[in-house]
Amino acid sequence: MDERLAGNRIGFVGLGNMGAPMARHLHDAGADVIVWNRSPEPVRSAVAAGMRAAATLGELATEVGGGAICINLTHTDVVEAIVFGAEGLAGSLADDALVIDFGTTGVAETRRFAERVHWVDAPVSGGQVGAENATLSIMVGGSDADVARARPILETVGGRVTHLGPVGSGQVTKLANQLIVAQTIDAVAQALRLAELSGVSAAAARDAMLGGFADSRILDLHGDRIARRDFVAGGRAELQLKDVRLICQLAESVGLQSPTLANSLDRWEEFVDRRGCGELDHSGLFKLYE
Repeated sequence: MDERLAGNRIGFVGLGNMGAPMARHLHDAGADVIVWNRSPEPVRSAVAAGMRAAATLGELATEVGGGAICINLTHTDVVEAIVFGAEGLAGSLADDALVIDFGTTGVAETRRFAERVHWVDAPVSGGQVGAENATLSIMVGGSDADVARARPILETVGGRVTHLGPVGSGQVTKLANQLIVAQTIDAVAQALRLAELSGVSAAAARDAMLGGFADSRILDLHGDRIARRDFVAGGRAELQLKDVRLICQLAESVGLQSPTLANSLDRWEEFVDRRGCGELDHSGLFKLYE
């Protein structure tokens, strides 16, 4: 039995497609994991797997004491409310408690949060498959001391952990990652539709390109989804749009001007806001070209 986290008491907030398997990996590594989630069903599943549930965020913070609390939430304003809101964690958080943010959160806000509590930004890439298999790439920002404390947790849920610099560095790198993801999904969608319109099957074109210079995980995984027209959400398109908007905010703040980024924002807003496809998988952007 894996006991590398034995003796650690870890809180986990946000038991979605990514958070639930991550919390399970921590539990399976021997940690005493205490969970909280807005909807009850994921909490019941976690308890059935051997974890403990906190009735409130304050109770979770009290139970964890000077340990670590992991959060995996979808939007910056939700992160702020969960941690610093009237009924949030901060009111009961021990002075030496560590917050590890696995979500994609605004850079400026992340730096502001870290002025109030010990904070490590640790956004992940690898999708639900990576979360299930504990093979996530984790992009980490924080002080050397805080990252050293967080590392055993990070290495339990991820396969590649990179400390990039002070607080906010992880979020900057995740947004750079998402810039590549957002535009590559669009490129793969266009390429496979171009093949289809020219009389070549999308599946055959994808297979031929794998292993060549155009190969990527997106061509592999999402190209397969596109060929099969399987757009059941793994990564929701509305969250991809959220990330593209964060990228645009960061680009504006540092003076990066990018016509392709502006076009990417338009494509995702068309798909999510104007066509109402936000609950589909982000590979469903292909539908814009059908």
